[in-house]
Amino acid sequence: MCLIVVGWQAHPAFPLVVAANRDEFYARPSAPAAYWSDAPEIIAGRDLEASGTWLGVTRQGRFAAVTNVREPGIAPGRLSRGELTRNFLQGGQSASDYLGGLERSAYSGFNLLLSDGKMLCYASNRGPIVQTLEAGVYGLSNHLLDSPWPKLLTARQRFSAALSKLPDQQQFFDILADDEIVPDNELPDTGVPLDWERRLSAIFVRSPNYGTRASTVVAVNAAGTVFFEERSFGPNGQPLQSSVISTGV
Repeated sequence: MCLIVVGWQAHPAFPLVVAANRDEFYARPSAPAAYWSDAPEIIAGRDLEASGTWLGVTRQGRFAAVTNVREPGIAPGRLSRGELTRNFLQGGQSASDYLGGLERSAYSGFNLLLSDGKMLCYASNRGPIVQTLEAGVYGLSNHLLDSPWPKLLTARQRFSAALSKLPDQQQFFDILADDEIVPDNELPDTGVPLDWERRLSAIFVRSPNYGTRASTVVAVNAAGTVFFEERSFGPNGQPLQSSVISTGV
């Protein structure tokens, strides 16, 4: 997952709203969003290599999403980052208690956003242990929360404007589909070659081997009903399929 924007208590009727793009190599096997057969309370896509997920929600409105920290050349951690989200969604701990008990050193660099319905928390093993977030709109990519990368700033600004259009979710997908490359003088320096900095600077990433594989919008209303829509893509951004799930139906 390479871009997540979250509105927490920023809309009177939808206390949690999420728009996210998952960027990954196309060769890594994964399943599209669905109720999990072995954990039917979970709605999420699934990484078929390590059995975790990059983003998911439960029927009760528990939410979890993870991004990696871009650290070229760093040895991988002992455990998969997808376990961080899966274990929270399957459990019953508060977000803060769960984050406080993590074995942070067992994972490659991660950013984790969790909500138990009562609070939204953020943690990274490359930054502060736990932050309980106030009402507002937050952005996360492959650095710490609200790092001022151009695509994150753009997405967060447009997301804030799109909140007024709810329950219509199309404007969020329009944001997630933006494939504009950032000018070189605005690019962050994350340690990858310049051609990759350019490619990864877009909200929606396109290439033959790596790119945006899923765009997801999640909205949980004040009654606890979950609206979950995921659009999947193949190499060079070719549309594949959509999954639309609502716990109120």
